[in-house]
Amino acid sequence: MSDKENASDEGSLEEAIAGIAEEEQADSVQGAGPGHAEMTALLEDARGKADEHWDQCLRLQAELDNLRKRSERDLANAHKYALERFVAELLPVQDSLEMGLAAFEQEHADIGKLKQGNELTLQMLGNVLGKFKVSEINPQDEPFNPEYHQAMSMQPRDDVEPNTVVTVVQKGYLLNDRLVRPAMVIVSQAPA
Repeated sequence: MSDKENASDEGSLEEAIAGIAEEEQADSVQGAGPGHAEMTALLEDARGKADEHWDQCLRLQAELDNLRKRSERDLANAHKYALERFVAELLPVQDSLEMGLAAFEQEHADIGKLKQGNELTLQMLGNVLGKFKVSEINPQDEPFNPEYHQAMSMQPRDDVEPNTVVTVVQKGYLLNDRLVRPAMVIVSQAPA
């Protein structure tokens, strides 16, 4: 290629760039043309998406409010009816006690049968408590443990080690290994 051709190509390239720049400047000054229409379309699209997102936001907020209210209602019902299953299991024990009391009031009541009925009722109660993870603390002849036992008094004894439970006045109970009521006990101490 000759220098004349190169100069001519460079001139036409410069003219083309100048022409594009003039068109862009004219579009921006006039506010018309493809740039303005494209921007208007983009703005409308953005407004549509913003409206759609706002609508989704409102729906999600309403759904969260409903979920919160439902959770509060479920929690209130759980507190209110938490013992329903326990009570349903205890009712047969009460029925059995009432039947035993009615049998005791009969003239020809057999004391042996009444005792047996009472033992069966106590066994039923023990089974109900066991179903609900209630366990008994009966520390007879065990070392005194202040975490699970409450000493009612001390008794001087030389036949057992000091600080041994010699009498259980009232049994204690655990619920899921958590103390509900300590065992009331009499504890041995060394004789004076």
